[in-house]
Amino acid sequence: MGENNKPVVNLISKPENMLKTVYTACRTCYSADYPINIYNGADDEAKMLKLIERVISSGHYSTIEHIQVTFAISNVSRACTHQLVRHRHMSFSQKSQRYVKEKGQFDYIIPPTIERDENLKSKFVDFMNKISEQYQEFVEAGIPAEDARFVLPNAAASSLVASLNLREMIHLANLRLCTRAQYEIRTMVKMMCDALVAEEPWLKPYLVPKCERLGFCDEDKSCGRVKTREQLGF
Repeated sequence: MGENNKPVVNLISKPENMLKTVYTACRTCYSADYPINIYNGADDEAKMLKLIERVISSGHYSTIEHIQVTFAISNVSRACTHQLVRHRHMSFSQKSQRYVKEKGQFDYIIPPTIERDENLKSKFVDFMNKISEQYQEFVEAGIPAEDARFVLPNAAASSLVASLNLREMIHLANLRLCTRAQYEIRTMVKMMCDALVAEEPWLKPYLVPKCERLGFCDEDKSCGRVKTREQLGF
């Protein structure tokens, strides 16, 4: 098992002038000037942020699709990555269980609900050990890793490189920072958001649960943090 149950997330690539790029895309839609002149003349941060907020609030999301960010992510379960890869407009390169043979005990993630119960945790660990032993037996018997992997569980730890544009990043945050999201992907996405906001503080108001942006909850089952659409009468 890894050193802990928390994901390891690092921002490894982003545009150098993200704010100016988004502003240029926004301003170009309302200007007769050349985009390069808008870009080169952009030096008033408050002015840029005001226009960006107005454009994004109006739903013109194409202006933020020009921004691509890339994260290196490790120590997350296959259960977590199975959820992440369902998101559209993202690119993934993930550790292959077909080409990478597990040597010895494979790394795995223990859910907090199991980890805090010593008896259940012990049973969980024992079961992971048994799976590892069976996996190794298959491999040593000449079974290809692509077939031996069939016994590996959702708990098995994985690593991947994930890229997405800013529109999808905001969408990812809005959905997965919701308290109804599963704990592991919520933790991972929060770490992705924190890493990006550390470099681009102006993005903080956008990388939040959707209820903060909508002003209400549109989930079928609300956590009660804010009022639902029905409670507000629409």
